[in-house]
Amino acid sequence: MPLAFELAREQNPYAAFARIDGRHPYRDEVPGGHVDYRARRRRDGEVAFFNYGLAREMGLIPADHPDSMVKALRAAILDAFALVIVNEYDLAHGVRVPSTDLLPHPYMATRYLQLQHPGRRGATSGDGRSVWNGTWRHAGVSWDVSSCGTGVTRLCPATAQTRRFYKTGSRTASYGCGTASVEEGLAAAVMSEVLNRSGIPTERVLAVIALPGGFAVNVRAARNLLRPSHLFAPLKQNDLTRLKSAVDYAIARERKNGAMPFTRGLAEGYRAFAETVARAFGRAAAIFEREYVFCWLEWDGDNVLLDGSIIDYGSVRQFGLYHREYRFDDGPRWSTTIPEQKAKARGIVRCFAQIADALIAGRRAPLSAFARDPLLAVFEASFVETRDRLLLRHAGFDMKTEALLLSRARPLIARFDRAHRWFETARSTRGRVRVPDGITWNAVYSTRDLLRELSRIYARDPRPVSPEHILELAASSYATRGDRRPTPSKRRRAREFQSAYLALARRAARLSGRPMRSVLANCATRSSTINAYARITGDAVAHAAARLAKSRKVLGPDGVFAVIDVFARRHSRAAGAGGEPPRPTQAKLVFDELLALSVKTRDGL
Repeated sequence: MPLAFELAREQNPYAAFARIDGRHPYRDEVPGGHVDYRARRRRDGEVAFFNYGLAREMGLIPADHPDSMVKALRAAILDAFALVIVNEYDLAHGVRVPSTDLLPHPYMATRYLQLQHPGRRGATSGDGRSVWNGTWRHAGVSWDVSSCGTGVTRLCPATAQTRRFYKTGSRTASYGCGTASVEEGLAAAVMSEVLNRSGIPTERVLAVIALPGGFAVNVRAARNLLRPSHLFAPLKQNDLTRLKSAVDYAIARERKNGAMPFTRGLAEGYRAFAETVARAFGRAAAIFEREYVFCWLEWDGDNVLLDGSIIDYGSVRQFGLYHREYRFDDGPRWSTTIPEQKAKARGIVRCFAQIADALIAGRRAPLSAFARDPLLAVFEASFVETRDRLLLRHAGFDMKTEALLLSRARPLIARFDRAHRWFETARSTRGRVRVPDGITWNAVYSTRDLLRELSRIYARDPRPVSPEHILELAASSYATRGDRRPTPSKRRRAREFQSAYLALARRAARLSGRPMRSVLANCATRSSTINAYARITGDAVAHAAARLAKSRKVLGPDGVFAVIDVFARRHSRAAGAGGEPPRPTQAKLVFDELLALSVKTRDGL
């Protein structure tokens, strides 16, 4: 950091917030990639949540700062993020803004591809209710900060569909209000912290600024907030000049953050960038499938960042079981399912092959020309490697044993995967059923429960148990009486599952030079956390957000953070994670209620 800033920070530990003021290098380096808006300060906001852990990681507050909302910090947060844009509707209707409220720098709404827009070429789409607040660099890492709920922009779907500009807060058109809610921000905070602590890449919520009427400005941060759709818009429009600017910016940003190596020439750099994205999306697709994350990947690349990180938590959720038939009902369209997300991720990688080729050759070839591009093999290898590694992790093997099995026991891993997959994908005899936001076909078995309980049994006595016992251990709350009835086929599947698991454990023991009982005991210990009985699901998050929103004034921002922080640690899928509940206060009462909800909804959507 510049010396002048360090000196200023000695006087004001919150000086960093004042530097997040709308200015961002993307504005200058990618001409035509944004729409600028002046903004005015809102004086009716209050801090409902502040992520002290993320703020320390970003260097926005000192490393030794307590989890306490002191007066000066509250003022700095509100000065930086309590704002609303002055949009086209405001200008047309002569809305007057006091000069003392008008902020000095414009804020940008970025342009990117969105399937909700007519034409589907990205000419009218982008940030419809968000702006980018700026960027911040600390400890060798650059961060982007954006806010949702700061007013409706001309890039919203409603304006594209009706060719009208809308007043912020208007409810006359879908996707045209420009607002966000406190519950929405708290739900994203809960879910993103749980996923982040479980090693699942995601943007994170930095702050929730509550506004009158239940509305909010929800502030998010990530190391790079560019989405594939930011590049797909100029690609679909065949605007190679803007595409090159956007890709060059993305490469420079990724290199600056240490996420991509330096290369000797432009062509090599574009290929390396595309390969980095291919590996990231292979990894992300496998994580979504193994961890039961519904993210609604689509061809437009709008719901994820360039590294596959999750964003926009409105339709994101983590299921308790492999509900592979669930589809979200978004009015005129249905979402993808979890297993369909891999094909969508593969399609996104094809577009990056097209991008690299276009920038190297100077012309855009048709997408069909990349159906067998070598980049797809990179994607597939990354997908398989991540999928197998996560399977071994769920079974309880430690990282060293994982590496040994991945390098020397692939056939045994494939055998166990097939046995595991049968239990995971079994569906209820009830067939498809409606749910409040879509349609699903309930899963029958919980392999998480099966792996947790079976490893405990084997740690005491590594001999197979009866097939009926296996089926009962695995049966979920969705299993009907008919689903639970043992059949010769089910018994055979149960025997094969045990045989495959124990064969893998025996090989792990031989490769690591440890007794098999030691391997199984270690698996049981790790599995108790990784496959914990209480699981976070979309249903649990919805209830948690509503409860936190209801209690936020009693809890205060520090209490809300304490509940979310411990709740996220308790639900982390990382072995050894956990966390003591808040001390006997109102925060503990809320935490206990949320924990009970996560148990009640553990198998759900």
